[in-house]
Amino acid sequence: MRIIGVIPARYESSRFPGKPLADICGKPMIWWVYQQCLKVDDFDSVYVATDDDRIFDTCNRLNMKAIMTSDRHMTGTDRIGEVAQKIPADLIVNIQGDEPMLEPETIKAAIRPFYDDPELQITNLMTRITDPVDVVNFTVPKVICNKDGVGIYLTRSTAPYPKGKIDYTYYKQVCVYGFKPEALEFFCEYGQTYGKARVEAIEDIEILRFIENGYRVQYIEVDSETIAVDTPNDLERVRSLVAERIKQMP
Repeated sequence: MRIIGVIPARYESSRFPGKPLADICGKPMIWWVYQQCLKVDDFDSVYVATDDDRIFDTCNRLNMKAIMTSDRHMTGTDRIGEVAQKIPADLIVNIQGDEPMLEPETIKAAIRPFYDDPELQITNLMTRITDPVDVVNFTVPKVICNKDGVGIYLTRSTAPYPKGKIDYTYYKQVCVYGFKPEALEFFCEYGQTYGKARVEAIEDIEILRFIENGYRVQYIEVDSETIAVDTPNDLERVRSLVAERIKQMP
């Protein structure tokens, strides 16, 4: 099975413009994500997918494979879909470019189920929320799934509401996705025909396009301390953690 890792990266962002090139201990954030992906031995290749010359040129300068994509994509998954059309693969893994703390073993967790289940088309990761602030933070998508780990809904709200008991465990999305090419083909064709799906547009969570249309999205729980960089404050937290890791390296 040929597996490629793809890191979508765009320069424009409503909350944090230029985020992929934000400096972390002397290297752009996208470089740190790429290095973590290179440690995943399942990958045949790793690419950065971007629509911005600044990001593309930075990747070339730092010996990172990059591919230019359209600047008209509505979502990162649409961008991944374009890559899937250009680079043949049996499985495409989407790794978000704003999670420089993401562990290689966490990425692998999105890949392993495909070895055992040839019918599986989509995986996504989730991890327990340990910081109560994340439960009410609208930038953190919460995952609701059934007993078999199949996704039912994702929301930026505090949900589900713990009416029956107060010791409910909340889960947040870890933005690593595994896609079979045919799933990405559906996603892109739907977007070209209808735009974003109804609830996807309301929540602004693109994996909901699959769930709304009856796709089985298999969730895998991981123990991950990754931090998604959505704001400059998040960036400062990551800079401190990366600096601490560097100090501990032999």
